[in-house]
Amino acid sequence: MTDVAITGASGNVGRQAIEAFPGDEYDLTLFSHSESEDLETTPIEITDREALVDALDGQDVLIHLAATPSPAAEWDDLSGPNVEGVYNAFEAAVENDLERVVYASSNHAVNMGNVASPIRPETTEGTPTAVRPDDPPAPDTHYGVTKVFGEAMGSYYARRHGIEVVSLRIGWLLSREGLREAVAERDGAGERYARAMWLSPEDCRRAIDAAATATLDDNPVTAHAVSRNADRFLSLTETALSIGYRPQDDAAAVLDGEEFTGREGLETG
Repeated sequence: MTDVAITGASGNVGRQAIEAFPGDEYDLTLFSHSESEDLETTPIEITDREALVDALDGQDVLIHLAATPSPAAEWDDLSGPNVEGVYNAFEAAVENDLERVVYASSNHAVNMGNVASPIRPETTEGTPTAVRPDDPPAPDTHYGVTKVFGEAMGSYYARRHGIEVVSLRIGWLLSREGLREAVAERDGAGERYARAMWLSPEDCRRAIDAAATATLDDNPVTAHAVSRNADRFLSLTETALSIGYRPQDDAAAVLDGEEFTGREGLETG
């Protein structure tokens, strides 16, 4: 049995991460910033290095999702959890001899080249440039800067300490109804971003499972976690080859009312 620790387990992505590991093959240990009413989690402050080292004792894999998640956040709200907390997570993983860390990076680490305006990070120009995992970083916010830092920290620990690291650039996790509502509230540039960056709950689970369990031919790995959107510009080819992630959902199909047409037995949502 593989022991998997999940920080940020009570967040939106964390809840999908829990669902990504059903059955008896994995023993999950869940951590969150504070107690959750509907989940059995252990409260932890990731800026407390000693606490994090103790918490990861006996674990095999860490899925590190804990962070201040807002692209609008100011630096003082980000530097503790998104910088010091990331260092603590990798250091705790090494001290406990973990096999792998899956680090929750973000599309905001590479989005600046495609924004409609530098002050509107969740927008996309009409004809965006394709972004591949090994392209130079292009953070669009201070939040994006912290995610570039986390990817760099993962690369250092992979090469310096030999721990397996997958940096997963997560798109915009929304339910189907949430996607429709987001698009209805946005202008054209905002809608293009939503269509490009949507990550369905099901594909989120697929991405996290792949990042945590795939056999890695290279280390570290940077992977893109968006759905198979017709309007995406985060390339999925390299991610399919590196961790075997193959998304099945498409924002365009949801928004245009054509989802799963002709695909018998799949939930339309």
